[in-house]
Order: sequence, then C-alpha cells, then structure tokens
Amino acid sequence: MTVNGFTFIRNAEKYGYPIEPAIRSILPLCNQVVVAVGNSEDGTRELVASIDPKVKIIDTIWDDSLREGGRVLALETDKAYKALPSNTDWAVYIQGDEVLHEDSIAPLKKSMKQWLDHPKVEGLLFNYHHFYGSYDYIGDPLQWYPKEIRTVKFNSDVFSYRDAQGFRKKPNSKLKVKKVDAWMHHYGWVKEPSKMQAKQETFHKLWHSDDWVAKNVAQAEEFDYSEVRALWKFKGTHPEVMQNLIKEKNWTFDHDISRNSFSIKDNMKRIAAKTLGYIPGEYKNYIEI
Repeated sequence: MTVNGFTFIRNAEKYGYPIEPAIRSILPLCNQVVVAVGNSEDGTRELVASIDPKVKIIDTIWDDSLREGGRVLALETDKAYKALPSNTDWAVYIQGDEVLHEDSIAPLKKSMKQWLDHPKVEGLLFNYHHFYGSYDYIGDPLQWYPKEIRTVKFNSDVFSYRDAQGFRKKPNSKLKVKKVDAWMHHYGWVKEPSKMQAKQETFHKLWHSDDWVAKNVAQAEEFDYSEVRALWKFKGTHPEVMQNLIKEKNWTFDHDISRNSFSIKDNMKRIAAKTLGYIPGEYKNYIEI
C-alpha cells in the first residue's frame, strides 16, 4: 500500500499559516508529500524545503484574476494532486492551516488497509475541531463543518471541489466515503491579530471584488476576535507538532461561554442532532456508506 500526501501554500509566514506542523503531521503516513508552493513574498519556499527530505516542492503561480468562489484554492490543490507519484494508492490531503493529531495515525492506517480493495469506497472522512481566537476555544459544531474528506483513493477523475474544502469525481459526483476515527485540527482562525487582519483583507479577494472587500472588510490594525456567537472550551490535547507554536502565542483572547448566542435555527439543529443523530437537509459534499 503506497500512501502519499499533498497540499498547497503561499505566503505562510506573512499570514501565519502553520504549514510546517501541517506537513509534519502527515509525514508518518506518507512516502512523499507534494507541496505546491505558490509565488510568495516571504520565506515560504525555504521553510517548506527545510522540513523533511520526503517533501517534494512544485513551484506554482497563482491566477490572481480568479475572484469568485475561492476557485484558485481548488486549482492549486489539483496541481499538487496531479504531481503525486503514479503508484499512489491513497492520497492524504491537508491544508496549510490544518494539523492531524498523532492519535489519528494508527486508526487512519488501519482504515486505509481495511478499505483499500473495496472499490465502492473512494475516500475517508475525518472529524474536525475548528479553533477560534486562541488554542483554548473551538467553534460550535453546528455552525462549522463537522467532517470533511481528507484522504482519497488516487484516481485521475478526482478533483478539488469549489474552494478546496472537499473533493468530487468527474464529471461532478460526490465521493463515497467511510468515516474514520481521525481528528483534524483547523487553526485557520487562530493567528496573531495583525496577521489575521492582513489575511482577511487578502483572502476575501479570492471570493469578491475590490469594491466588495472595501465595503465589507473592516479596516483595522488588528482583527477583532470578540465578534463571535458561540464557542466552547477545548478539553482535548493539541498535536505534538503544534506545541512550539502554542508556547509562542503572544496575544490573549477569552470568551464567556455563558454568553453564547444561538438562533432558533441553531436550536432546532441541535434538537434534531440529539434525537435523530443527524440534521435533516444538512449539506454534505460526500456520500457516507
């Protein structure tokens, strides 16, 4: 069984992406990790090149004219995917602000072996913790996506979908997947506030025009993390590869959980999840089998 990884990144240092922990977290699974490094304004390429001999860099140029739906993120993902060795059985995907917990390595390996020769299984579905503001808080599961595909059987028909959140198969079919006891930690909303603000001003341009960004993204020196409806205290452990970044954190953020605010729709979702085990009509970019 041959397992390889893939990801993409641009301006990791400028915008505070934990790309080194991200890549290191999947290295124990992979023979090789292909990283599409976009044209950056900092030391991103040098950083990625220093991580491990198993990392293979492909240099890319982002199409900055693409301003709708985060499409450029999917195109960059596809570049890395297509550069994987042809003998790849399973392809493990990770984004630049995601880190796989080491406790997930063993169950993930077990699942890949278990489903390798089952043709109906096209991918594996991971659980998510979405951190916000600091490493101590996670977003409410009903307000963030709770699961997503992060490992696929290598197939030239598989492509990154929309803004690279998940995958589909040509022409436009949802992948059939098995849920795995694996946890991905998403740290995209945990950055030093000035870097978070800079990311907001740039990142929204992947979806919207300059006029929209000027009207809808507040101009500020630092991002205001306080404008959030609901968070919960994180009671688990962070991946070992994240420990240095966590120790280096130089800002404070606290949230009063008693002031969490839920809409009527949120409460209905919560009741449905508890009584039915799922949320009727919930969007899923996959078919769980």
